[in-house]
Amino acid sequence: MPEKKVRHIMGLSGGKDSTALAVLLHKEIPDMEYFFCDTQKELSETYEYLERIKARFGLKINYLSSERGFDFWLDMYGGYLPSPRTRWCTRKLKIEPLEKFIGDDEAVSYVGIRADEDRSGYVSTKPNIKPVFPFKERGLVKADIYRLLEESGIGLPDYYRWRSRSGCFFCFFQRKYEWVKLSEIHPDLFAEAVKYEKEHSDSRIYTWADTESLTDLIKRKDRVIADYEEALKREKKNAPNKPLSEVFADIMDGEDLTMPCLMCNW
Repeated sequence: MPEKKVRHIMGLSGGKDSTALAVLLHKEIPDMEYFFCDTQKELSETYEYLERIKARFGLKINYLSSERGFDFWLDMYGGYLPSPRTRWCTRKLKIEPLEKFIGDDEAVSYVGIRADEDRSGYVSTKPNIKPVFPFKERGLVKADIYRLLEESGIGLPDYYRWRSRSGCFFCFFQRKYEWVKLSEIHPDLFAEAVKYEKEHSDSRIYTWADTESLTDLIKRKDRVIADYEEALKREKKNAPNKPLSEVFADIMDGEDLTMPCLMCNW
């Protein structure tokens, strides 16, 4: 019996790092299997960016989804919203569909963690999945990521004008400013996020952020925007030649928040 072929897999999130990794490797590894873990709660800009990636580089993307959606698992977890401490959404909507996609096959998983990041990302407990980190191996940092995207012509997804990473529209890792901008750019999605906070079968109220509800946050949206604009002016003064998208990312990354799991943000 011939030896079974090792699969090469790469997750695309619709974000800059995973896209830059595809730019780097799509010619080096022509049999790469690209996948996107679709929670069905993504921004429209994410799907649009994935279509741009497919068209520009001629890639096929496997869209992986849980057989049960977010609302089913929310009920199964007693209406308890996912949080940085209880990331059941990652397990049920991303990890399990991915591991089902791979099965028992031997696979090399290419992960887009940069050399200037201090995190390990998603590493499967299954012994048949081996993670590799091409950016770290080649010493590539954030500036290299932007360079790869610019030189390839793919650019950044549209949501980078107001959001610093990919993920569900109600991702609990969003900063205050990002929630406020969601309310302005996608008011229907913001209203749905508010509804999730308010409606639970046992009448408990959970919030996406630890400190306040979205209803309370939006009451002070003018202050949130003003604080961001002040930070933007400071950063631009310190780095006048840096593109606005990079300045925005630096401001968001500089806030003292737990880094998201890379399973959601390749």
